[in-house]
Amino acid sequence: MKFAATIVLASLLIAAGIVARPLIATEIPQGERRSGYSFMAPETRAMQDDRTSNPGMLWVLDGETLWKQKQGAAGKACADCHGDASSSMKGVAARYPAYDKPLGRPVNLEQRVNLCRVRHQEAEPLPYEKHDLLALAAYVAEQSRGLPVAPDPAPELEPFVTKGRDFFMHRQGQLNLGCTNCHDDNWDKHLAGSAVTQAMANGYPMYRLEWQTLGSLQRRLRNCINGMRAQNYNFGAPELVELELYLMTRARGMPVETPAVRP
Repeated sequence: MKFAATIVLASLLIAAGIVARPLIATEIPQGERRSGYSFMAPETRAMQDDRTSNPGMLWVLDGETLWKQKQGAAGKACADCHGDASSSMKGVAARYPAYDKPLGRPVNLEQRVNLCRVRHQEAEPLPYEKHDLLALAAYVAEQSRGLPVAPDPAPELEPFVTKGRDFFMHRQGQLNLGCTNCHDDNWDKHLAGSAVTQAMANGYPMYRLEWQTLGSLQRRLRNCINGMRAQNYNFGAPELVELELYLMTRARGMPVETPAVRP
């Protein structure tokens, strides 16, 4: 079955012209970069724009409740340290992944939530891709909705951005593809009926109609890596965080859309 799936995907890529043209990757010029929102059907855009219709807002509302709940041996809530999220968290998600000095590496927003739980609430970290972690991440990120993506300027992040870019450009897997071959060279095409977008990470966590649930950027990245038939990484792996970091630098200046809605 896996082999058959590979053949089907390869056929779709050939039909889309993605593997037929020479694999010479060229990054999209800054002035031509577009959010995935611009590729969506009017109905999907309307669903994202209307807070009462956007299914991702259910996670945001749950995140607001969790924000105020005391957790762990310290008996602290997020609000006990950070107060009103509408002011304290405004603009925060727009700069993640960010550099964590004690760890000496970048962490994404979900990891920051868990670091706060462990360090300050003395609570267990929440599992990746489970409801509560997604809800808290979505709630924090929604406070930056409409603000421009502004990656963390810490100079310590430069080598990690380079690693993320190298990952994006590197061809891998049975299909011998890199992320760039779809998202830089063929973003104006369609694959299996869906638009090939430019891989701008300004809407996560987002609700995907395909998933019928909210999901993180790392879930989407792992889906793509599987599609390339390449060796995958565990949630939270440094390689995925570095890739996230690079993708956010690509989206610099675009408005945060969390929770975005995509097919």
